[in-house]
Amino acid sequence: MEGRPLAPSRLAPRLRASEPVRSAILGRLIVGALAGPAALAPRLLVAQGDRPAPRLVVKAGHLLDVRTGQWTDNAFIVVAGDRIVSVGSTPPPGSLPVVDLSGSYVLPGLIDAHVHINDEPQLRGPDYHAASAARFAILGVKNARKMIEAGFTAGRSLGNNYFSDVAVRDGINQGEIVGPRLQVSGPMVGGTGTHCDYTFLSPEFKYNDEGVADGAEGLIGKTRFAFKYGADWVKFCASGGVSGRGTLPDDIHLSFEEMKAIVDEAHRRRKKATAHAHGTEAIKLAIRAGVESIEHGSLLDDEAIRMLKEHNVALVVDLYNGEWIIAHGAENNFSAGSLARAKVLHPYAVASYKKALAAGVNIVFGTDAGTMPHGLTGRQFATYVENGMPALMAIQTATIRAAELLGWSDRIGTVEPGKFADLIAVKANPLTEPNTLAAVTFVMKGGEVIKLR
Repeated sequence: MEGRPLAPSRLAPRLRASEPVRSAILGRLIVGALAGPAALAPRLLVAQGDRPAPRLVVKAGHLLDVRTGQWTDNAFIVVAGDRIVSVGSTPPPGSLPVVDLSGSYVLPGLIDAHVHINDEPQLRGPDYHAASAARFAILGVKNARKMIEAGFTAGRSLGNNYFSDVAVRDGINQGEIVGPRLQVSGPMVGGTGTHCDYTFLSPEFKYNDEGVADGAEGLIGKTRFAFKYGADWVKFCASGGVSGRGTLPDDIHLSFEEMKAIVDEAHRRRKKATAHAHGTEAIKLAIRAGVESIEHGSLLDDEAIRMLKEHNVALVVDLYNGEWIIAHGAENNFSAGSLARAKVLHPYAVASYKKALAAGVNIVFGTDAGTMPHGLTGRQFATYVENGMPALMAIQTATIRAAELLGWSDRIGTVEPGKFADLIAVKANPLTEPNTLAAVTFVMKGGEVIKLR
């Protein structure tokens, strides 16, 4: 099937009930069986219509409408269960508990569309392959908390070994660990010796990373492998990169036929595909193959920009990451080659960002956290603004635009009734002081307070 993913399956809502829902249904059946038919029947009949009663109110000194940039002063956000039920300037009746943010600026929870939830900067070269699956899982638990405490209540993790990102996502969804809502890709998919093949071992080991195969059929198999074990997206390496060795960012790492095979397989599975692509020709090939987003996009020309717009492909730009690597990479185990590539590439990445911004490309917020430290990602808002983006648009890249890319516009990205009660607060106006988004003082996810200072 050509083009975008198939329409959602009509069977999916019935056949893909989450484990918590299944457990809840099973629990009701068990309780009902013990209590008798009279207890069981009413609960089953009204279960779909159950609505939790309002349980708290968030009083916002200033609440931002991220679509218009307008502030509502002294706003009241009423939360029931994990959802927002009303937003307005009038206090709700009754005596609900109040989270008083009268002195703060309140926004929807932020979304980082490109992280590596199980990685950290120090894991470079041989150290990366020395880390076990258990080690990556532990890092994921730590980084998930850092991410949400930085104000990012949702995100997309693109490329992690051993399906450690799937485990973290599922642990968060089951309420076992604290972290953001996540979509994940599992291992990156690519060919032998490409950017996706982080092999620092000698050839005698005969080792390739778990997402590595060659030819269209081999890469289809790796794509299926990722989805088999829980990936939401497939990420493939269309070009070389900064990390790794033996490649350059403008190298083309897959043929068009290979990229198209990966994307088509994802779309057949009603999934989405994204491409790591720095180089100009690799970007164009990936867009032609049908991806939903391009990661990095450091070497754009006019044709690539036109294609991004014509095909409605999101450009996920990690500007702050380049600054951080140049400033701190040497003390964080980056090789001399990686540092040299970062220093050469970064000015081109900034220039491409400015060209894409001027042309009206759909830029989406992504930081590549894991290559740079988790928890520092809010600094990128100021970097976007310093390089020409209006502050409101910078916020939109991490709210309504990112929500649209994830297919979650119906549940996150704005503060509206019916959406998840995912909120953050800062002490200064982010439209005039964007760096305040690097110092979030309050985080709520699904009506639960995660952070309050």
